[in-house]
Amino acid sequence: MADPSMKKLIRLDVVSDTVCPWCFVGKRNLNKAMALSSNEFDFEVRWHPYMLNPSAPREGIKKSEFYRQKFGAHQFERMMSRMSEVFQGLGLEYDTSGLTGNTLDSHRLITFSGHQGLEKQNALVEELFVNYFTHGKYIADRQVLLEAANKVGVAGAAEFLEDPNNGLDEVNEELAKHATRINGVPHFVINGKHQLNGAQAPEVFMRAFQAASK
Repeated sequence: MADPSMKKLIRLDVVSDTVCPWCFVGKRNLNKAMALSSNEFDFEVRWHPYMLNPSAPREGIKKSEFYRQKFGAHQFERMMSRMSEVFQGLGLEYDTSGLTGNTLDSHRLITFSGHQGLEKQNALVEELFVNYFTHGKYIADRQVLLEAANKVGVAGAAEFLEDPNNGLDEVNEELAKHATRINGVPHFVINGKHQLNGAQAPEVFMRAFQAASK
């Protein structure tokens, strides 16, 4: 086992949207890769916003209705079947019930949580993914956001979310800095130089850690 004092630091910047299933899959694969590499590396993960549908309504729309409209009935059924299979491979049940919609408030909260520590931010991202993809909870529901924040120990979330302008400038700056340069999510930048797109397998991440550490 490597000497803990000699472990190298891997910094990861992840661009993601909270309603992107492949972002959740990518996060789970990244978690596995980090766990398998923990004897050699320490990790610092920071999450950045991306909005797949910035004009999506805040009041929400049924997931099934939205995706049927977007992809067509046949493609919708194929997509749901594929995602259910992928999630089962991760030990999760893909829930297609509930609403989808605007993700701005979730990104405001994630960005806010990062100021209280990246571990809290990472835990919040995980909790929001689990709520949306496996419990059918609406990602823009204020109570859902608050319950997730409270569960992972983010302080001051209620007061922060009460004003829709809180954190808005920071999220827009993050979007301008990170989201405008890419064509899709999830997008991973490792040590500021190595980039990966999509929900890569754990071994791909592990090879990237090695390359970025040199």
